[in-house]
Amino acid sequence: MEVLYGLHPVEEALRAGGRRLEYVLVSRERSAGRAQTDDRTARILELCRAANVRVSIEPKDQLTRIAKTDAHQGVVAAVRERKFLTVEDLLAAKGNFDRKFFLALDSVEDPHNLGALLRSADGAGVDGVILPERRTAPISGVVAKTSAGASEHVPIARVTNLTRALEQLKKANTWIIGLDERGTPDYTDFDFNADCCLVLGAEGSGLHDLVKKTCDHLLRIPMAGSVSSLNVSVAGAVVMYEALRQRSKPNAAPPVQPKPAKPRKGLGS
Repeated sequence: MEVLYGLHPVEEALRAGGRRLEYVLVSRERSAGRAQTDDRTARILELCRAANVRVSIEPKDQLTRIAKTDAHQGVVAAVRERKFLTVEDLLAAKGNFDRKFFLALDSVEDPHNLGALLRSADGAGVDGVILPERRTAPISGVVAKTSAGASEHVPIARVTNLTRALEQLKKANTWIIGLDERGTPDYTDFDFNADCCLVLGAEGSGLHDLVKKTCDHLLRIPMAGSVSSLNVSVAGAVVMYEALRQRSKPNAAPPVQPKPAKPRKGLGS
């Protein structure tokens, strides 16, 4: 059993309907709060009634004990463990646009970065996120809270070997696009109107060498200031929304892909 906490994560878990909520706890303080607060709580209670989810009113301290944090906003839920998808599932599903766009994360271990990336992925219409089983932050309550509940909506595949999964995507005619501060070209010069998978590396160390070698292209985000790269969640959002901008254009021209850049050593974004 997993614990979700916060208004958005619990509400979105109820709306998504992807996994069963065993119960929802609401603090006495919240149920007796201001009118605006009551409206938000009322939406959750209505969704619980519709889904036949048991609701209990408890002291705030009880919610803090269960959530192991006081940032629960007066709402805590117990949910069944997530069932992850496979790469085959992502490839077989209908995409949000004519061409599919995936996100793969190579050793993103900070739950706040992971949550922020899932929130951006949902907003940018990403068709699925690929996470390795090792060296990745678990999809925890912290991730759900940081993603504002988007983690309940984004299709997520968990794989034992990220490089093998990327090779599987390549066999399905998907371009593998790594982000690296020493890559070329700039991300705005790349045509995302093709089936693509954006690969982001860990904060500081970037992409692993083998993952980098698997990429068809290495893109960079130009930096005009003193630091050499952006936080991974910010960098990912920048590129995902550029891809969304290009893919949202009606009657987009057929993709003209640049020649694959030779992988170079360097820190990732």
